Amino acid sequence: MKLYFEISNFPWSPERYHYAAEQMMLTLFPGERPEYPAGPLPGDMGGEKNAAVFTLHRGKKLTNLSVLVFRSQGYYNGVSRFPSQELDRPPEEVYHTVQHALKIAFYKAGTALLGAQPPWGALTGVRPVKLPTRSLLAGNTPRQAQKELEKEYFVSPARAKLAVDCAQASVAAQKSLLPQEVSLYIGIPFCPTRCVYCSFVSADVGRTLKLVEPYLDSLLREVEETGRVLRETGLTVRSFYMGGGTPTTLSANQMDRLLSKCEECLPLEGCTEYTVEAGRPDTITIDKLETLARHKIGRISINPQTLEEHVLEAIGRKHSSDNIRAAYELTRRVGFDCVNMDLIAGLPQDSFDGFRRSLERVLAMAPENITVHTLALKKGSSLMEQGGCLPTGEKTAEMLDFSRETLTTEGYIPYYLYRQKYMSGSLENVGWAKPGTESLYNIIMMEELHTVVSLGAGGVTKLIGGGGKILRLTNPKYPQDYLSGLDKVLGQKQEIRSFYL
Repeated sequence: MKLYFEISNFPWSPERYHYAAEQMMLTLFPGERPEYPAGPLPGDMGGEKNAAVFTLHRGKKLTNLSVLVFRSQGYYNGVSRFPSQELDRPPEEVYHTVQHALKIAFYKAGTALLGAQPPWGALTGVRPVKLPTRSLLAGNTPRQAQKELEKEYFVSPARAKLAVDCAQASVAAQKSLLPQEVSLYIGIPFCPTRCVYCSFVSADVGRTLKLVEPYLDSLLREVEETGRVLRETGLTVRSFYMGGGTPTTLSANQMDRLLSKCEECLPLEGCTEYTVEAGRPDTITIDKLETLARHKIGRISINPQTLEEHVLEAIGRKHSSDNIRAAYELTRRVGFDCVNMDLIAGLPQDSFDGFRRSLERVLAMAPENITVHTLALKKGSSLMEQGGCLPTGEKTAEMLDFSRETLTTEGYIPYYLYRQKYMSGSLENVGWAKPGTESLYNIIMMEELHTVVSLGAGGVTKLIGGGGKILRLTNPKYPQDYLSGLDKVLGQKQEIRSFYL
């Protein structure tokens, strides 16, 4: 899609608003890619079939930001207005005012042409819960926060309520945190096989077995250095999360070494939540589960994604639905009392009935947490490269609607939510929990409530300070690079001390 900015009246450079325009373009017209034609706006746009023209006009009292959108079905002009005095505010505030007006005007024009509105309205970005959280913290009621989403951003009532419910969990979590607390993530970038939809940094352990032991040795050194810096800085770990990949790709002995080193070196005295993703049932054994239980792991994930056999095969899983049930039952026998299970709506070769059966079978097992993801076509995944027989966005939306209604009826509450680019139907991922079993780490990480220190390949530490200050420290992405760059990884830990002290 060609994006034209009539630049004379725009505060700041028009390039500053390109990202906002592209976000709304992707929301309304998935699959489009932006073009920014050089030179002045053509005098005659009559033959244009795929373009948007952004114009800003300041009047004495009101400023109009208009977006004229041309598509094959015609054209429409969307307008958003705000007081002209807004343009006299500090530059960053001006930017946010204009950016919001641009999105709303683009949204009005696009939805008028399409004859339909996306479920999340004009909201873009990963974290839609931040808006209602801010509203609640300002003293508004949940109902007022929901109405704001519906009126200001055109979010559907069902999605607005979902966001507000999660915002209430975020507010409760935020109030429970202490200033010196951080959370900790440890990444194990190995899996038995690679799923077709996966773009995470994970390696097929069958082909990279020789890397596992040296990776663990390096990770133990990073644990030691991280623990030293956290203690010297006066920081303590509130929630502990080990993900991947599939952490239970490690042997019981390897897991024991890693968790023992964590207990020895990290300031875990005030840690209230320990989670490990077992994820794949073909990696779950009695000795691994007993090792996890011995090290105070209280929450564990077993992630079927689907319980339809042909869909498991289509996504590259080498286990059956019976293996999933057996792993779940083994977990309960060992004594775990908080289990999460993931499902994905929109998987290749799945259908509404298949998703319904999967959810009903998961509910029959009665895990404390159920996370319902929407398939996102991610760069780097084989599904993105090779394609596949996927349910439509409308069918995926039916799956999500069914899960929301069913889980609510079964007594689960939504407690965290996020969105991704290229999600089927522009929908969402939602974590559901029985009351009192919400994962604190998931809320903290998604809502950026405090620092999350990340260890291992692909780890991104996000240091969060006062006034919205954020500093990211990135570990090398791939296991081989992590091993060769370990000295730099260890040295970078000093940034944590500098940030806080």
